[in-house]
Amino acid sequence: MHLTHGLELFPDQSVTQMLFKEVKNAAELRQCAVEGKIKGALINPTMLVNPFQVLVAANKAVNSQTIGKMKTRSLYSEIIFNLSPTNNISEAFKRFGSSDGDGSVLVVLVHDKDEPQLLSDIRARVSGRQVPAEEVSSLTDHAKIKKLYKITPQEEKCGTLLDSVVCRMATKDVM
Repeated sequence: MHLTHGLELFPDQSVTQMLFKEVKNAAELRQCAVEGKIKGALINPTMLVNPFQVLVAANKAVNSQTIGKMKTRSLYSEIIFNLSPTNNISEAFKRFGSSDGDGSVLVVLVHDKDEPQLLSDIRARVSGRQVPAEEVSSLTDHAKIKKLYKITPQEEKCGTLLDSVVCRMATKDVM
């Protein structure tokens, strides 16, 4: 049900993604995340094309944390920020962070490979149905994503939407 990947550049770290549908307590979850009771990023899955997009954002966040160059206050807010094509932090939270009325949420955890994962704690807090994280693409709002990332029809002809999105995420710091 969950998806866990090791980070190639940081072999001692792993990223776990958990997708929930029919979430009834999104406001409570968001408040828990703000208070630090949930050690994870709560992401709006409609703005995601593929779980790989989250891995790219998490990898950038762990790298920024390691070299002391984070633009936000925590690793999890840095993941949300890295999903955005712009450098506006509050805009990134509006677009990619979970909102009080959301019916679905993707929870992203970064943890040591040896560390016991707190998946049962997350499952206990979420009032919703867990589905395989790979199903995130079934919730994608393609029109919103194309508009936000300014994907052109010509660009879609020579690559996938995921290619375009990841390219923009990866290069936003250098543009």
